[in-house]
Amino acid sequence: MKASSILLQSGNVTGNATNATAGGVARPPSAPLADSIAGMLGLDGVIGAVVGGLIGAFIIANVMMATTAVAGPWAKRKITAAFTDRIAVNRIGPFGLLVIVADAVRLLSKELIVPDGVDRPAWDIAPIVIPFSALLGFAVIPFGSGLQLADPETGLVFAFAAASIASLGVVMAGYASNNKYSLLGGLRAIASNLAYEIPLVVTAASVVIFAGTLQMSEIVAVQQQPLATVAGVTIPQWFAFVNPFAFALFLLANLAEIGRNPFDIPEAPTEIVAGFQTEYSSVYFVLIYLGEFIHIFLGGALAAALFLGGGSGPVLPGFVWFYIKMWAFFLFTQWARSAVPRLRVDQFLDAGWKGMLVLSFANLVLTAVLVGVIV
Repeated sequence: MKASSILLQSGNVTGNATNATAGGVARPPSAPLADSIAGMLGLDGVIGAVVGGLIGAFIIANVMMATTAVAGPWAKRKITAAFTDRIAVNRIGPFGLLVIVADAVRLLSKELIVPDGVDRPAWDIAPIVIPFSALLGFAVIPFGSGLQLADPETGLVFAFAAASIASLGVVMAGYASNNKYSLLGGLRAIASNLAYEIPLVVTAASVVIFAGTLQMSEIVAVQQQPLATVAGVTIPQWFAFVNPFAFALFLLANLAEIGRNPFDIPEAPTEIVAGFQTEYSSVYFVLIYLGEFIHIFLGGALAAALFLGGGSGPVLPGFVWFYIKMWAFFLFTQWARSAVPRLRVDQFLDAGWKGMLVLSFANLVLTAVLVGVIV
């Protein structure tokens, strides 16, 4: 298939991501999750929308929190141990899985220590803001198989806006803790967001140019078209294949946004204790830890939707493929955490402002010129 036909298809595909298969065969559109739940309950109108939305949000939030519970206490340790040739948790339950319960009981039963001089209620609100912002971003993520809570026309903008609220929580935690290390962590987090969130959004904008829409389901739908056929195997038009340079930029900027090596400057355990979360314990520490991992999976969900075709894949249902792609991104972040050394603060900022920013705008301009000339 010629490049011109690829770009023409990507600019003109209509319909929902759930009403197209990898081969381009149309099927009846699926309603968003909230509408489906309201229909099953026999509710309509405002009541149906509210009840369906609340139940759908409850389901998605609990699935992501359960995923995080597996990823944080158990999978992170197992993966890090595998990379560093060590033995991870294996004593509590089969494969050590019950360490999830043990850690939950241990952390939640600890005393919540409130240091002298903290600025309340900002110190209390910060641990709630961080996980809430990530969960809010999942409201517009198309999980595949019709599982999407809401599908506004500006869904991509909403996802980035919701995720960026976490920066407010990090800054609040840093300055309200009355601790120099916490304050340094909060300031570093702001520097990180300024330096890398712009390249992240600009790189995503190049996908919008290809797709011609900000609607998440439509961006996924564009990628269902075939890109080429090699030896009888159809390669889908995933934007990771169409523009691998943009995909690489997005992954790197995403690592900085979620604070993983080599960009874990806001926490930097060998430099500033634990950064903005130094003074938190018990349930507040659990909330911050939970928010950190939910943000990792939100980053994986955005990468899957924007570059990896959403829930598309052979044999398995769409939501299974989407879940696998999120976990693949999580594995990538853990590899980076184990294998890549942390940058110094000056190197970190130089890489963002002098490297990622320039490359992201270059990618955006080249994409716009390519689409404009060929289409």
